[in-house]
Amino acid sequence: MTLPAQARVVIIGGGVVGCSVAYHLAKRGWSDVVLLERKQLTSGTTWHAAGLIGQLRASQNMTRLARYSAELYLGLEDETGVATGLRQGGSVSVALTDERREELFRQAAMARAFGVPVEELSPQEVKERYEHINLDGVTGGVWLPTDGQADPANIALALAKGARQNGALVKERVKVTGIAREGRRVTGVDWAADDGSDQGHIACEMIVNCAGMWGHEVGRMAGVNVPLHACEHFYIVTEGISGLSQMPVLRVPDECAYYKEDAGKILLGAFEPHSKPWGMDGIPESFEFDQLPEDFDHFEPILEAACNRMPMLAEAGIHTFFNGPESFTPDDAYHLGLCPEMDNVWVAAGFNSIGIQSAGGAGHALSQWMDSGEKPFDLGDVDISRMQPFQGNRHYLFERSKETLGLLYADHFPYLQKRTARGVRRTPFHHHLKERGAVFGEAAGWERANWFADEGQEREYRYSWQRQNWFGNAAAEHKAIREGVGMYDMSSFGKLRVEGPDATAFLNHVGGGEYDVPVGKIVYTQFLNVRAGIEADVTVTRLSETVYLVVTPAATRLADQTWMERHKGDYRVVITDVTAGEGVLAVMGPKAREVMQAVSPNDFSNEVNPFGTAQEIELGMGLARVHRVTYVGELGWEIYVGADMAGHAFETLWEAGQAHGLKLCGMHVMDSCRIEKGFRHFGHDITCEDHVLEAGLEFAVKTSKPEFIGRDAVLRKKEEGLRNRMVQFRLTDPEPLLYHNEPVIRDGEIVGYLSSGSYGHHLGGAMGMGYVPCAGESAEEVLASSYEIDVAGTRVKAEASLRPMYDPKGERAKA
Repeated sequence: MTLPAQARVVIIGGGVVGCSVAYHLAKRGWSDVVLLERKQLTSGTTWHAAGLIGQLRASQNMTRLARYSAELYLGLEDETGVATGLRQGGSVSVALTDERREELFRQAAMARAFGVPVEELSPQEVKERYEHINLDGVTGGVWLPTDGQADPANIALALAKGARQNGALVKERVKVTGIAREGRRVTGVDWAADDGSDQGHIACEMIVNCAGMWGHEVGRMAGVNVPLHACEHFYIVTEGISGLSQMPVLRVPDECAYYKEDAGKILLGAFEPHSKPWGMDGIPESFEFDQLPEDFDHFEPILEAACNRMPMLAEAGIHTFFNGPESFTPDDAYHLGLCPEMDNVWVAAGFNSIGIQSAGGAGHALSQWMDSGEKPFDLGDVDISRMQPFQGNRHYLFERSKETLGLLYADHFPYLQKRTARGVRRTPFHHHLKERGAVFGEAAGWERANWFADEGQEREYRYSWQRQNWFGNAAAEHKAIREGVGMYDMSSFGKLRVEGPDATAFLNHVGGGEYDVPVGKIVYTQFLNVRAGIEADVTVTRLSETVYLVVTPAATRLADQTWMERHKGDYRVVITDVTAGEGVLAVMGPKAREVMQAVSPNDFSNEVNPFGTAQEIELGMGLARVHRVTYVGELGWEIYVGADMAGHAFETLWEAGQAHGLKLCGMHVMDSCRIEKGFRHFGHDITCEDHVLEAGLEFAVKTSKPEFIGRDAVLRKKEEGLRNRMVQFRLTDPEPLLYHNEPVIRDGEIVGYLSSGSYGHHLGGAMGMGYVPCAGESAEEVLASSYEIDVAGTRVKAEASLRPMYDPKGERAKA
């Protein structure tokens, strides 16, 4: 077997995703691209995919990638001579409940904001689009005319041929048996021919893990964490049905089913709520185009409902009962990007049964990222760095995978919490909060108190697109923070200790703020990329001359630490994750100072402890460090206490707080308070593609410094002027609710969408934030327009502001 001794990149895995990555790198002019497939191309999961091509995804960038896939596949046959079978016959999704109709109509509104053609349907209009459906229970639907279906295997083979035509080497029946590493870099791969006839080593500059359901195993070989687990996925194909013509794809998520017409037959597939994990003991070495054992009992409830929904199925014979594996990730989003543990290991795996519609766009985006070293746009939804190290635990993946397959078609309610694999990470205050009525949600594996139930109230979510069962609880917690005093647990937020003789110089290089400040000073700041997009939104506290504490959102702790590590260069600093070492309680509200003075002899006055400073204190019989900052816009302190004294600190604060009306609060209220104050939420309002000035954060960027990442882009934007502005909105009607992605309508035209939304209990209406195009316009001109927000197809008037609607001068936090 002839394989090169050296390559620029080795791609591991020859499914549709690996072929797409090879194709796009080769199209970019990369030479020495080698793809190795252990058996035959497409023989893992690609060959048995249903081939559905949907263009609407949960965010604008994911939609952009799905639309790119469809456009690419349309032209591949002309380029390569291999037919992809792409047919854009549209899709119909139907609702069987009012809640599902609300979800579909909200998705339709989102589609309009993203530029995807869409139409809401009445039940009768559903029938007109899909004549064979039984309308029993149907409450409505949506029509997406540019959706379609294609031949999965041929798409992959066309991409592989295109890669070869542009110089890539695609080799089948070659297994990667080992990966050589030095420090944080891979140096090459060992390979062996499938028939045992040959073996060797390829030195390479980087690898891409496109191994699909083998991705976890290949990740371990490369020293990286790629959390995914295979599940059994079922579908049937009928015998030919006389007179059956080409029809749209039909999705009935309330019955966990999708229907695809193909050559006069119907393929019925399922995403059932309780799935069957597979491959717990590893995938057989011989696995190639394999099927798994039938389980008709498992599939029967889906088939029974389908025969009622489409009566022709009851008369049709079953030609094929298929069961094949698909890989699923802990959060149902695929893995893409540069792995945080290594500096030249990339991944594109774990596509959760949407690999065909995602592969073209994913390969395109990854090739851009690999080529330039910068993300082409925000890929936070799928960036592998969002995964926490513990999520590679096999038992955790086994338990979580029982749920994730079914989540594809479950109601996607706001605030929906995962049910499986819970309780892994708990803060030092977990049991104290649980005893007092906490209802927990999960973020990055952390159990976080999201709201507190009243005595006698059930301690669980009742999901809805309307006001959920905790709406009143959140309103009471909100009132406590605005008018009295509330306390909530912030222990899950990441804490990174940056220390060393060059700590100040390093932070001044990697961050946009000024960090050469007095000991005890707290700096709110961003880490920027070269385009002045926001890579991290953090606070930096100077603990000593050579030590700083960087506090990050819980979900981005690993990504933020990795960003710093990769820009450390020759700076003499050490970066340590100390998140678990300290518990953090936030005491916030007009009476916060009274509570603090009741538990400590220290001075909490503005003279001694002004806003934006930290001090060491005595707390009860122990010690703590208090940071006078706020994410809710009120007077308050974040109290950092060692895990060993955390229980004592909670009990002391709770007992002393009773005299002042202290109320326990949850994360939902932190979000509703911050949006009233106009504070940005990283990952929604601000991302790596949002310019820091357009985000309204110019105050946090100090261009007087001679050098920092992104400085030139900040200065250019100042000269060029803003093209977008972050605007805060409040609905004038107090009833509708906002979440995110609702279209923003300016003077009758859609101009964007909300990046985040919540309910402003104090201001009396739903709040949202979003970017509005403003090239050549002043702030006054932007605000002179009339604004509406599209809520599930209904336009609702909204007030707009460029300053915080609540306490615009920030006087309350500095009282």
